[in-house]
Amino acid sequence: MPRKPLGERPMTAAERQARYRVARAAAVPVTRIRRPADHRSRARLWHDAVAELVELQAQYEALLDNLRDSATAEALQAHLRARFD
Repeated sequence: MPRKPLGERPMTAAERQARYRVARAAAVPVTRIRRPADHRSRARLWHDAVAELVELQAQYEALLDNLRDSATAEALQAHLRARFD
């Protein structure tokens, strides 16, 4: 996702370069934040995603069991039936 412009309009390349040179001359420290690289294979990513979904499904089933015979449970079940039928 691109950054929002600092002013009313995006800077030109010359303006960006001038700002960079001024910052370097003023010895402003550069802070770069990188996300850690995910070195898992596609198969491993898929397996992990499926495992997480199965775990969430189990949690939701337990929640529904706790709400059994309540208006909330009936509303949830009606919503699920309408969505997946």
